[in-house]
Amino acid sequence: MNHSIKSIRPFIGAKNFEVSRSFYRDLGFEEVVLESNFSVFKSGDTAFYLQDYYDKNWIENTMIFLEVDDAERYYNELFALNLTEKYGVKLTPTRHLDWGSECFLHDPSGVLWHFGTFKK
Repeated sequence: MNHSIKSIRPFIGAKNFEVSRSFYRDLGFEEVVLESNFSVFKSGDTAFYLQDYYDKNWIENTMIFLEVDDAERYYNELFALNLTEKYGVKLTPTRHLDWGSECFLHDPSGVLWHFGTFKK
């Protein structure tokens, strides 16, 4: 197969669609409303879809890895947003491993985001 991939856009759900929309805008993603219950959130060439749909088993087993330039800096910026106070979410500090570094953030519905940097 010859893959000429332009992007990959995961679909995630939301327990409370309006709260999740606000959360992702606070993270700095640009929202494009596609329908009243469906939006795409973009940052540069990276994007994901948020839908007003919640299934506990699906959401709590969804993980997304977002590669960033500096996981430690990214964690500090996430911490400064006071997301835990504003949304009641869990933010886990950066851990440094053999392959690189990552921090973790659960969104308001339970989706687990990994923000990581690979060693070169």
